[in-house]
Amino acid sequence: MISDITLGQYFPGRSPIHRLDPRFKIILTILFMVALFSARNIFVYAAMTLFTVLLVLASRISLRVVLRGIRPLLFILLFTVILHVLMSTRTDGRLLISWKWLTVYDMDLYRAGVMVLRIVLLVVGTSVLLSYTTTPISLTDAIESLLKPLAAIRVPVHEFAMMMTIALRFIPTMLEETEKIMNAQKARGADLSSGNPFKRIRALIPVLIPLIVSAFQRALDLATAMECRCYRGSKGRTKLVKLKSTPADAVALLFFAAVLAGVYVGNALIPIGIRVG
Repeated sequence: MISDITLGQYFPGRSPIHRLDPRFKIILTILFMVALFSARNIFVYAAMTLFTVLLVLASRISLRVVLRGIRPLLFILLFTVILHVLMSTRTDGRLLISWKWLTVYDMDLYRAGVMVLRIVLLVVGTSVLLSYTTTPISLTDAIESLLKPLAAIRVPVHEFAMMMTIALRFIPTMLEETEKIMNAQKARGADLSSGNPFKRIRALIPVLIPLIVSAFQRALDLATAMECRCYRGSKGRTKLVKLKSTPADAVALLFFAAVLAGVYVGNALIPIGIRVG
């Protein structure tokens, strides 16, 4: 399961999304999130699903990779469904189950399904637009460029962007390290997958301790490497490759803005819908 987590991984390619300016990709991601959370009926959600599929096809990222990134979310998705069904206080729709304190309406299942779809589309869309198709260095430069006006009020923009990118970059590394430690513990006879939840949590202690030690060691090695390369933050720092926008970036921005406008138009013109957020 740990090896299925693709958050923070970059997959090299020459797709149209790979070639977009990373600054524009951050803006496009924001527009995508706003459009997704603004959807209010099933037809608009269907259109957003189709749009997300088109993004995956345009990125030329393997569908297996995308689906593998969703697998670790199965527990969260199941928990979301259970939470919506059990904690719902609405009584609209057709009654499906009525047993003691448990009452389930068909609209509860509809809202739960829409929320699950929203989470899946959010993870897939943002991953395709950012981490899957953007190198950590480019992402750092893009964040720094977009937040540059804050430097006027003495906000350490470069350091902030660097910390965010390093944290995102080391997620796959820490997951790989966790899997190695768990395999080593299992080879020594450790039982990490059986017993009640409390027993499983206690069994993870031999995994967490070496993982924390390894994380601090990696942080120390990274700091030493940056100091050896005379890294001193943004002061006097120049860039080897400067970000340049192209007409394709403007076209993509207009296209995403049109999608956002289409979501609002669809919400207004199609009366069949339900508010889920």
